[in-house]
Amino acid sequence: MSEIIESLFKDTEKEQSITSKIGELGEKVAAEYIKKHGFRLVAINFKAPVGRNTKGVLFTGEIDLIAFDNETLCFIEVKTRSSDDFASPLAAVNIRKQRQITRTARVYKKVFKLQNIKYRYDVISIILNGKKAPDIEYIKGFWTEQKFKKKFWADEF
Repeated sequence: MSEIIESLFKDTEKEQSITSKIGELGEKVAAEYIKKHGFRLVAINFKAPVGRNTKGVLFTGEIDLIAFDNETLCFIEVKTRSSDDFASPLAAVNIRKQRQITRTARVYKKVFKLQNIKYRYDVISIILNGKKAPDIEYIKGFWTEQKFKKKFWADEF
């Protein structure tokens, strides 16, 4: 029985390392892609504490790439998959992920005193195709902060 449990953990560790390697490769491909298209890369894997979870534990947010597209600061999420047979990489940029990136971007802007700068949230979807060139899709303005703004405030009642 313990042999079965050990083999399950070994498979999970192996899978995680493959997944993280695919992610790292995707981030490198994405960084080269945006540089080739005239962006100025300013940060890779920016991490910052952004709040507490429901149990009160502090958690950290991460932004894969931060770059300037002319005068616009871009917070870029990179999603890489070995194929899109199961689902598009874009499906992983759900509302929860968007909220986490938005909160992290607010910290970034505050730390670097960039409150009055034009910015947007972008996504780069990368599908690796074995020995062929990867399929890259860049979506500018994938979401806005507007969906996370409070509709009303308590003192409005």
